[in-house]
Amino acid sequence: MRVDATGSASFTTSYVWKNEIVSPVPKIFSPKNCNDYRPISVTPVLTRTMERMVVRTFMYPVLLNPPPALMFSVQYAFRPTGSTTAALVFLLQTITDLLAEQPYVVVIAFDFSKASDTVRHSTLLQKLASLDIPGTVYNWLVDYFLGNSHCTEFRGHISTFLNISASIVQGSAIGPVSYVVNAGDLTQLTFENVFCKYADDTYLVIPASNADSRTREIENVRSWSCANNLNLNLKKSSEIVFMDSLRRR
Repeated sequence: MRVDATGSASFTTSYVWKNEIVSPVPKIFSPKNCNDYRPISVTPVLTRTMERMVVRTFMYPVLLNPPPALMFSVQYAFRPTGSTTAALVFLLQTITDLLAEQPYVVVIAFDFSKASDTVRHSTLLQKLASLDIPGTVYNWLVDYFLGNSHCTEFRGHISTFLNISASIVQGSAIGPVSYVVNAGDLTQLTFENVFCKYADDTYLVIPASNADSRTREIENVRSWSCANNLNLNLKKSSEIVFMDSLRRR
């Protein structure tokens, strides 16, 4: 990759990983089944270096000026100005401000099962195409996601390679920001309802005056997840009601 003084880039030569090794990392202290492991991909150092250059030079700047169909202002993960602290402050401030005028505030926490593993490449690439990035960078991203395969290494044993048609790579630089782009078109239906996102951790804040919109909003998230090949796990999703303890109920 060659970058000139004006900041434009031409990808004369580049190395894109095509075969990766997945190393299962335990999510709990004593894992007992496959669901207790998190798949972390081991990719070449040169590839990760190239990914970081693409993310910092091209991806991060366009997140600040997204197209009309995508919104990143309520996404606090994998952005230069985002963090878990910023997400918590935004969520707390939003609830506090609403409680100043509302008797209660409803927060719905949505759970997507294995969100990183199910992102459809074709859908993601359509959203990446809408970003204001050079065509050469987009073509590099297309080559990055298409025609790949992976195997699993566990306790000295390596499986055979299988082709990948979905998922973003956990352990890469491109993967996290790609999920941010993929979730950019998930928006609320009702005015004054507010989303707060941290990667796939998604919270919908609903004031008491909009309480009747909960069913429509949940159905909207369900429809979005189906269209984007994600699995909304309603059993693990939850609803929390916040009230001002100083007020008479």
